[in-house]
Amino acid sequence: MGKKKTLTGTLVATAILTAAGCSGQGTASGETAKAPAEPGDVSGTIKVLTHRTDLVQNGTMDKYAAEFRKIYPTVKVEFEALTDYEGEVKIRMNTEDYGDVLMIPGVVAKNDYPKFFAPLGSSADLGGKYRFSDKTDVGGKVYGIAQFGTANGFVYNKAVWKKAGITDWPTTPAEFLRDLAAIKSKTDSVPYYTNFKDGWPLTAWSNNVGTVTCDGKANDKLAGAVSPWKRGSELHVIDSLLHDVVKGGLSEKDPSTTNWESSKGLIARGKIATMHLGSWAITQMRDAAQKAGTDPDDIGFMPFPTQEHGTFCATLASDYQQAVNIHSDHKSAARAWIDWFTLKSGYSQKEGAVPTLKSAPMPDTLQDFVDNDVRFVERSEAKTGEVNAIDNAAEIGLNKPDYRQKLVDIARGAQKGSLDAYLADLDKRWNEAARTVGS
Repeated sequence: MGKKKTLTGTLVATAILTAAGCSGQGTASGETAKAPAEPGDVSGTIKVLTHRTDLVQNGTMDKYAAEFRKIYPTVKVEFEALTDYEGEVKIRMNTEDYGDVLMIPGVVAKNDYPKFFAPLGSSADLGGKYRFSDKTDVGGKVYGIAQFGTANGFVYNKAVWKKAGITDWPTTPAEFLRDLAAIKSKTDSVPYYTNFKDGWPLTAWSNNVGTVTCDGKANDKLAGAVSPWKRGSELHVIDSLLHDVVKGGLSEKDPSTTNWESSKGLIARGKIATMHLGSWAITQMRDAAQKAGTDPDDIGFMPFPTQEHGTFCATLASDYQQAVNIHSDHKSAARAWIDWFTLKSGYSQKEGAVPTLKSAPMPDTLQDFVDNDVRFVERSEAKTGEVNAIDNAAEIGLNKPDYRQKLVDIARGAQKGSLDAYLADLDKRWNEAARTVGS
């Protein structure tokens, strides 16, 4: 499949979304979208907008719809796959025609959710059942339910690391760098692959906020003039590691030539040793290994190289959240689809992802994490709106690739500057923005 990434925050809005409900059709009541008491209580056709073009094109989503219809025989589910999902849905949301079910685009400010989406229930009711519910909590109501979540870490080729004489996960950034140096000297593999050109994989590094200190509220603590990149902070540790990997010559020679699709086969064949990605990528790399005729079990996943009191941690972040269009004429059927897809379809398990349902077990793809007692830290989203407002005003882009692409360029000498000067400038811009936002 093509590009797929975990959205972790609101992206910079490039167009102003008008408030829903201005055309007077009367469907934007704000009433909770409740699932029907009985399957036969709903009928009609619902449209689901999705970014998973691959699963629509290969018929997988139609298979899910067929299973759904066995329970809800009078509801037909149609899918519309959008390649530029964020861009296209953003435009559509200036009208009332944006499907019955959709993934909440990052461009929509959290506080605006009630203008566009029907509430799905109270935070008190849904929070105990589902992970990541606070990501769409506005005023005590939940407006979206995550398709799944993802843990963050490094996808790696176990055979390559073993060939370099490394059998244990590195526990510190310095040890991680030494291990990559060993891979460079003892194997023919590229120790680390940045995926610089496609850009979006670099945004996953931000998902480690909370991992370094095992603090689920670490992202919330960025809301203020707090110098996020000061020495010893999570972002300082995270971005310093990426910088040092590149500066040490432990990544590909020319980052401008990287290719995301090609990287899957390269790591599967042992040409690449390590890439930083969300756990959703594990199944894709193992599929690539199968196609390449190599052992899928060689594809492993290791936590970020820091420990708190001797324990590795991994932040869990939400993927896209499914919501019901506030203008939908089939809200109950739409909610029935969301509930079924979340609880009954097996989608998150098949994707090797962290289940939204709290009582569900972790997927097989994260068995190494479970076996090694890696602590999963669910990231609080209580102050995501404030953090994003500061980030946007500072024009940094924690969830955009640009600032880390510049970091890589500084590290490899393609741009002038130093790590310390660059991080100090980021702190200055962040703090100045924090003092102006909301004032």
